[in-house]
Amino acid sequence: MDKTIETHPFEPFLPKGARLLMLGTFPPSEKRWCMKFYYPNFMNDMWRIFGIHYFSDKNHFIVPGEKRFDVDRIKQFLTQHGIALFDTAVRVCRTKNTASDKDLEIIEPTDVTSMLLSLPECKAVVTAGQLATETFCRHFDITIPKVGEYVEFPLPNTSRLLRLYRMPSSSRAYPMKPEKKAEQYAKVFDYIRP
Repeated sequence: MDKTIETHPFEPFLPKGARLLMLGTFPPSEKRWCMKFYYPNFMNDMWRIFGIHYFSDKNHFIVPGEKRFDVDRIKQFLTQHGIALFDTAVRVCRTKNTASDKDLEIIEPTDVTSMLLSLPECKAVVTAGQLATETFCRHFDITIPKVGEYVEFPLPNTSRLLRLYRMPSSSRAYPMKPEKKAEQYAKVFDYIRP
């Protein structure tokens, strides 16, 4: 049986002056999208986490009366707050027809070193989820931190020391309420505040 290899559907979102790079693993299949941007599944809590932390409103980025997020408002917010987005995989194969990380085989990991070199003001990385964290830590040969904690790592061939924060997955499959996830994410959001 032939494996279908998927290439990442989105360009990296790398606003000038970004202080934080957030990395998931790979987007779900298009049938699960409510928008053409990162964390596109309406059931995913990432944009609710941002809403809770920055606006005390988990519905802040939801289009009123619709089951979708406001992409333009999200992009404007991320640019204003210096938050870049991509994933740890450029090409994957789904071993089953699910969005779960456990069913993803990474064919081509992201060159995160080059990405971080292109973000000279970046001082922290967030990985959301087990596979994203494992992939990132393997790339830099660093110890995997516990959920909610961080490790420091040097960016090769530079004098930069960055932090990798491992945060709870924003997937509903991760058994934690969005408000509790937002408390964990607050650690990194507070750290990158100018």
